[in-house]
Amino acid sequence: MATMVQCRRCGQTRERMAFQPFPSDMGRRVFEQICGTCWAEWTKFQQQLINHYGLNLRDPKAREFLLKNMDQFLFGAGAEAGGTAEGGGA
Repeated sequence: MATMVQCRRCGQTRERMAFQPFPSDMGRRVFEQICGTCWAEWTKFQQQLINHYGLNLRDPKAREFLLKNMDQFLFGAGAEAGGTAEGGGA
């Protein structure tokens, strides 16, 4: 039986993600509070940000930009999605 979670983003009780997305406090918070459906929406939006801004994920500023946008997208806090990715280009 699938584990359910009361999602912070959509407010619905839905199936939890299959695994914690990354090994950090933020990854644990996402796993515990975000449903699989909203996580899938974030990953799609994240790819759009990467493509739009030409982000180089080896660049710490680009990764920080994505983390801030993930926080905003999933929890409604942090940076705005329309911000700039200074130094994040390829």
